[in-house]
This record gives sequence, structure tokens and C-alpha cells, in this order.
Amino acid sequence: MSRWASGSQSGLREANTAKIVDAVKRFGGLTQVELAEATSLSTATVSAIVKELSLSGLVETRPTSRSGRRAQLVTIARRAGLVAAVQIGSRSMKVRLTDVGQDVLADRSMPLPADHAEDTVLDRITLLLIDMLGMIAADADDLIGVCIGVPAPVDPASGLIAYPGVMRRWESQPVAQVVEQRLGCPVLVEKDANLAALAEATLGTARDVADSLFVHASYTASAGVVLGSRLYRGRSGTAGEIGHVQVDPTGSICACGQRGCLETVVGADAITAPLRATYGQVTFKDVIARAAEGDPGCARVVADAATALGRVVAGVHQALAPEVITVGGELTEAGPIFLLPFTSALRDTAPQGRSPRRDPVPSSFGKDAVLVGATIHILQSTDPSRLLEDRS
Repeated sequence: MSRWASGSQSGLREANTAKIVDAVKRFGGLTQVELAEATSLSTATVSAIVKELSLSGLVETRPTSRSGRRAQLVTIARRAGLVAAVQIGSRSMKVRLTDVGQDVLADRSMPLPADHAEDTVLDRITLLLIDMLGMIAADADDLIGVCIGVPAPVDPASGLIAYPGVMRRWESQPVAQVVEQRLGCPVLVEKDANLAALAEATLGTARDVADSLFVHASYTASAGVVLGSRLYRGRSGTAGEIGHVQVDPTGSICACGQRGCLETVVGADAITAPLRATYGQVTFKDVIARAAEGDPGCARVVADAATALGRVVAGVHQALAPEVITVGGELTEAGPIFLLPFTSALRDTAPQGRSPRRDPVPSSFGKDAVLVGATIHILQSTDPSRLLEDRS
């Protein structure tokens, strides 16, 4: 008699099936051999379960090549559902639709006013998503979830912006609940730097290490922390908020209400202000573009911001000792003008241990890091059994 009762066999089969579905969702597509390695299941078990999932329509298989050998690539079928990723920036909004296999189906973006209101932006997100779904012959019922990235920390308990002042017209609104009511699907709201950190830790530069840091150098400054291969938010969601570390006790008042925060030195307004007397009403993006082209004044302010940012990140490095530091955001578009002084400040401020420290590297996903992370966040937060039930 088998050591497993029939009920236990059924439960084991379901658990193994969920493992396979979860692995395919996490990585976007794996061969059957890779699935066996990722799940610690035998190749025979993987093959049998993949065949069942393919017949049910949950996964699709197609020929591929790995190291010169033929293999079957396993991906989640598009009809298993769609994912919407939204990035709300300081001056623009991006929306992306993907299938569960993480293939991009539609991308849209639009500018936002400097002090954009929550209600107007959420209206735009809803209308834009419905329009994009219509373009690919889908509707809101096809969405398994939406993830919205915002340029501020989010309190995991309340779902509200964690720091008063940093997004003044958003801080009293439970964004996830509002969008859920409009679209009828699960909605997650997360800090943009956290989502970018998740992208790098799952599919990017930091995918092979347990501890990593993503530095978001944009209109505002922030960081996403991954410890033990898990996103670390802290008790109130403010972990990684390096933009609100004081660097100048006599400096300007920050949006958070404190004086001399890093953001008052490296944020968009701090970078453009010293140039206005000479350059006129130059924008943040203008400064970055001109710095990359070699303009000495623009290069100077970008390099100064990079140095200040690098010194603060050095303190985070000392506290957390991440194995990989990845940098993204608009400031990185200045290239070496930003990255070299940032790296030098990190090296000079944080002492070197016995093990060689890796230099910071640009994001694997460039401008798409937050959207990639938002897609991954929804997929990782979706119970694999739900997808299985949807196909039954």
C-alpha cells in the first residue's frame, strides 16, 4: 500500500502544481528542466503537470533552445489573465498592460501637472486602462490585478502615504480601495523605489543575491531595500527613505517639514535652482540632457547631487551591507557624469571590508524598472490556486 493516502496524493499534486505555476509566474517563462531546478521536483513530475496545465489552457509551451539544445519553454497562457502596472511620477504617468507571462501588450504615458490631484489622476488611470483593454479586445474582467507605484512611502497597515507633505493632495486617500471599486479587481499601491528593487531582485542585476539596494535618483530621492530575498518596508513603510535624511542642519525646509533633507540638495528643484540665473527657466530634464552632452554648468550640479547622494547611500551600505546596489531614475540618464561621482562618494565614505565590494550599476530595466516591478508584485501576490480555479 502506498505511504500516501489518496487524499494526501491529491494534496501533494495540487501543491506541486501550485509550485510550477508560481515559478512560471515569477520568472515569466522557464524550460521544463529549469522548472525542475526551480521547484526541486523531478523532471518526470514537471513534465506530467505541465502537460495537464497545457490541456487546461493555463500554460502554453513552445520550442526554444538552451545552450544549443532543444527544449520546451513553458509560459502562462495570455487568456489566464492580464496585469496592469501604473507608475505615477512627479511629472508624468505611465500605464502598462501585460499578460501573466509578462509579455507587454500595451504601453501608454501622459504628462501630469506639478501638483496633480489624486482624484483627477485616478480618473485618468481608470479611463486609460479601459481604453487600453478595448484596444486589445479585453475588458476589466480580464484583469487579475493592478499595481500602482507612487513617489512616496506607503504605510502597509493603512494604505496611506506614510509621510505627510510629500504628496499633499494624496495623503488622505486610500488609493487602492478607490481603484478597486472602479475596476473590480485587486489593487496594490507601493513606493516606486520598492517596485524597482523588486524588479532587480527577481529578474535583474540582483537576482542572484539575497540582499540588495535600489537607489531611485529622480525628481525625488529614495531607495528600495531587499533583505533575505524579500522586500523590506519597515514597520510604517518608510524603510529606504534616504531623501529625508538630514544632510544640512541649516538647509532649506523639505516637503516633509524637516530642514535640510537630502531631497533639498539632490531633488529636481535643488538641481535647477542654481542654473536659472544663467539658463532661464530650465527644466530638470533639460539639465540632465545638457549634462550628458557636456555642458559644464549642468554637469557640475548633477555631479554635486551625485556626490551628496553617494555619501548618504554609503551610510545605508554600512548599516545593511547589500551585496548589490543598483541605481535608476532620471539622473542616471546623465551617464558617467552622474555615476562616477556617485560611485566615488560611496567608495570614499564607506570603508572597504575584507571582501571586495561591487560598484553600483545602472538598472537592468532603465526607465521601465518600476513598471516591471509592479507587474512582478501583482503576480507574486496572486495565489496560484486562484489561477487554477479560474481555469477549472
